[in-house]
Amino acid sequence: MIIKKVISEELLTLPEIKDILNEIRDEREKAGVELRYEQKRAVEHANTFSKIGAEESRELVNELLTLEKMKIDIAVRIANLCPRTKDELRSIYAKERFTLTEAELKSILDIVAKYI
Repeated sequence: MIIKKVISEELLTLPEIKDILNEIRDEREKAGVELRYEQKRAVEHANTFSKIGAEESRELVNELLTLEKMKIDIAVRIANLCPRTKDELRSIYAKERFTLTEAELKSILDIVAKYI
């Protein structure tokens, strides 16, 4: 498949990708077409590691974006991983040029805990 230009770009969470891939799989099964190896592995990965539903993940991202030191890519990463400890959360912020205070870490973990 040759792509000539990108029309739009959007970051998706793993649960949203899971729903899209499952729809594609169902359409292909109805058409009698088997998924290729890579597609099967992608569906398997999404189903295995998706921890919450697609709507909840988007709500989580939107709620995280209301926080001060939050970027869209970090919010999506948090929604994908659903960290439960401060150390897991710190590893997500490891590449950033700033560090979070204990209160900021706790507020993020409290938000994530509502959706798990």
